[in-house]
Amino acid sequence: MQQELDLIKINFDADALQMLNLALAVIMFGIALSLKRSDFRAVVSYPKAALAGLFSQYLLLPAITVLLIIWLQPIPSLALGMVLIAACPGGNVSNFFTYLAKGNVALSVGLSMVSTLAAFVVTPLQLKLWSSLLPQTQALYASVHIDFWQLVKIVMTIMVLPLIAGMFVSKQWPAVAQKIKKPIKVASFVLLLIIIAAGLAANTDVFSKYYQHVVYLVFLHNGLALFLGFLLGLATGIGRAATKTISIETGIQNTGLGLVLVFNFFDGNGAMAIIAAWYGIWHIISGFLVSLLFKQFYKSE
Repeated sequence: MQQELDLIKINFDADALQMLNLALAVIMFGIALSLKRSDFRAVVSYPKAALAGLFSQYLLLPAITVLLIIWLQPIPSLALGMVLIAACPGGNVSNFFTYLAKGNVALSVGLSMVSTLAAFVVTPLQLKLWSSLLPQTQALYASVHIDFWQLVKIVMTIMVLPLIAGMFVSKQWPAVAQKIKKPIKVASFVLLLIIIAAGLAANTDVFSKYYQHVVYLVFLHNGLALFLGFLLGLATGIGRAATKTISIETGIQNTGLGLVLVFNFFDGNGAMAIIAAWYGIWHIISGFLVSLLFKQFYKSE
């Protein structure tokens, strides 16, 4: 079974990959239409909470991932998929879940912007660093030729540049931005859902055969990220609203970027793609559930 999982390939052609890239870029552009440079002030306005959030994203989550891999000993490709998820920036929907949970939305937006803008450097470095700590992921990572600058180019193209462009449009033509931001957000998310649904439909046999080897890893990985992010908030005494924000920011990852990297640099490795896809599906469900629990049972001051 290990050999089977390592060798499976996902049916996802170049045209589908380009559409995925486009969808992620348009989503980021649409989100950026609602952002302003002043949103960065949230990181300065809540320095203790911001530091906790960055620590949680860049150190706590990868460390949890490495320890979970050491404990569960998944096959190398699944392990590297988990490391890849941890290396990606926070997911775009974290701001919505923070709002739903009545967390600190300004802090969430600020952290998302910082992690997205830093992703073109941080994501490749994180992937290389944390995969090197595990013999099984180190060997698999070394067997794949990853062009660092090509990786930087992809992250810049689908995330950083659309973010900057959206903020520029919002500043220069605020009336236009206000008018188009909602249609663009809706259309881009629908496009992304269609692409993911089409990918799942084209690989039904693969997902149905191997999902049981992935589901428990995603549950534990995501659950620990949310829980330990929450504990970090409690331990640092940053308040309930910020604690909810840190928990959500730690557990919600940009798995769309993870999928793009799998198909660009890991030859569409099936096990890595499956775990990124399942994480992408599950963190939407868990995000809703945790947000509702926070709203109901952990009310902000």
